[in-house]
Amino acid sequence: MAELDELDQALLRELQRDARRTNRELAAATGVSPSTSLERVRSLRERGVIRGYRLDLDFAKIGRPVQALIALRVHPPKRQVIEAFREWVALLPETVGVFVVTGGEDFLVHVAVPDNDALYAFVIDRLTQRPEVADVRTSVVFEHIRPRVIAPAKRNA
Repeated sequence: MAELDELDQALLRELQRDARRTNRELAAATGVSPSTSLERVRSLRERGVIRGYRLDLDFAKIGRPVQALIALRVHPPKRQVIEAFREWVALLPETVGVFVVTGGEDFLVHVAVPDNDALYAFVIDRLTQRPEVADVRTSVVFEHIRPRVIAPAKRNA
């Protein structure tokens, strides 16, 4: 885990609220000089704490109002089968996220599609046609809520 002091945490909090703000605005929000802010953000990127900046889309406004979580098992459960499926499903245009998990399933795939017919076609025509897919369970998402800011975990002393 990266060492994060109070300033690092404040910068991360502010960037999560709005990553488009200027360095001058970020410095003002955290009470430091622009040069300090710039250097600290650069350090957070270099240390891999900040991996990138992403756009948060409203799926309904881009024609994909139906979201689902699809739990899948693959067979045989071998590394090369899991890795190949992971790479394939991550590249599909419907895919929002891919989670490789433990338990009864091997994957949870988050998708966003135009309607229920498109979801059905995705599951039946795309996923179940793959020879390694052994089982599929689909849950439609009624609402997707994400916290705006995720704080670093506290270290146990």
